[in-house]
Amino acid sequence: MTGAGRAGSSGSALRVAAVDLGATSGRIMAGTVSARSLHLEEVHRFPNGGVRVRDGLFWDVLGIHREVLTGIRRVAETGPLHGIGIDSWAIDYGLLDRDGTLLGNPYSHRDARTDGVAAKVAATVDPARLYATTGLQDLPFSTLYQLVAAQGTAALESAEHLLLLPDLLAYWLTGTIGVERTNASTTALYDLTTGDWARDLMGELGLPWSILPPLREPGSIIGPVLSEVGRHAGIPKRVPVVAVGSHDTASAVVGVPADTDRFAYISSGTWSLVGLELDAPVLTEAARRADFTNEGGVDGTVRFLKNVMGLWVLSECLRTWADQRVEGTGLVALLAAAEDAPALRTVVDINDPRLLPPGDMPSRIRELAAEAGEPVPTTPVEVTRCVLDSLALAYRRHLRTALELAGREVDVVHVVGGGSQNHLLCQLTADATGLPVLAGPSEAAALGNVLVQARALLQEQGSTELADLAAMRSLIRRTHELHRFEPTPAARGGADWHAAERRVLGQGAASGGARGGRG
Repeated sequence: MTGAGRAGSSGSALRVAAVDLGATSGRIMAGTVSARSLHLEEVHRFPNGGVRVRDGLFWDVLGIHREVLTGIRRVAETGPLHGIGIDSWAIDYGLLDRDGTLLGNPYSHRDARTDGVAAKVAATVDPARLYATTGLQDLPFSTLYQLVAAQGTAALESAEHLLLLPDLLAYWLTGTIGVERTNASTTALYDLTTGDWARDLMGELGLPWSILPPLREPGSIIGPVLSEVGRHAGIPKRVPVVAVGSHDTASAVVGVPADTDRFAYISSGTWSLVGLELDAPVLTEAARRADFTNEGGVDGTVRFLKNVMGLWVLSECLRTWADQRVEGTGLVALLAAAEDAPALRTVVDINDPRLLPPGDMPSRIRELAAEAGEPVPTTPVEVTRCVLDSLALAYRRHLRTALELAGREVDVVHVVGGGSQNHLLCQLTADATGLPVLAGPSEAAALGNVLVQARALLQEQGSTELADLAAMRSLIRRTHELHRFEPTPAARGGADWHAAERRVLGQGAASGGARGGRG
């Protein structure tokens, strides 16, 4: 096995393990960074998903931990290992007792235990005040609502610490307790105006604020891998674990290869996050009524965005068709056929909460279409085109709202994440927004993870390379291919998209919000 080694002087390559966890799959990447190169290699991938038992839907966090250790070991076996960083979806957490032992499997945010809890909280804390404190879109399964749902349980009453999932995994590696700030900002337990936990808010709701750990900055060194962990897992001694933007969208926004500040982004995956990078939050009443969220970003930035249901809907359709053994429902074949299908024939509110849980998604799409008086899609191709057209419409509407609320103008939309490889969706996004779309990189979250690690390790050596977001993004532009999509001539003017948008708004989408988070 190759040992941890030591990063050389300024300009030499650093090699780190980027743990990038999504709700449907996880991967561990080996990232190599120098002044002129940035390379990712996937060394381990594993399926992920909620596990349903009698009393709820949970994450198999011990299984995730095992796969993470396997991936880190494989990175170390193939070259030097200088650091480890972990990012994942937001909101979900584990509770530790006073001995540091996990009190049961963490719930999935898709579990129904938070149904109706938002109304209970609103009866105690005025929603306008909650927004002024946390700046968050009203996601009815946020960490705050999960804790309220857990009141009176033995686990919460016995808890000494709450750790979000990336911080729980980092704790098992290092023995150090803390929560990284970008992920903390998604919980509705964080005061965006003070930069600290909203302890007063928790006290009003009868929640034990003492379980909230110290906050840590993205780019800080959490600590070295514990010797006993390294020995049993085959990880070299004393490798540092670095706090990256541990909310995967925070890392993905670092990975947006923008060359000016006049850009919007869509982090497109299981969920889609449509937003802007700002210097300060937008906490107006108009932003609250539009149900926009303000989340912390790397280097003190703010991610002003809207959660949209995302490609989860299409992936659940694919899973359903596979289970039903429907022929001709491979993704590549469906996308090719959908490109030739009639545009905007059927559109639905892609943010409808009924699309959130796992299940027979094609039937739900047909039901929504029938309720709205839209032509009911009957074939997999028609359902696929409906999903993609509806997603592009949501992007159009929420991007326009974001720009209006923030008083900004943009010249380009960057699409990053797995959805950047869906060329039909990227073209539809350009047509819907009337703006050019730059697609890529698909592994933006892992790249952001790697770059924040590299900067932290370089700073430990006294180097100023990768000193800011502009330098990180410049390196991505120089090393990764992007695909440009211009609005098609037929879409210019947007009349068809405007008419389709009015149809969706008639279905109640104007007041609906995606029940989002990434995964």
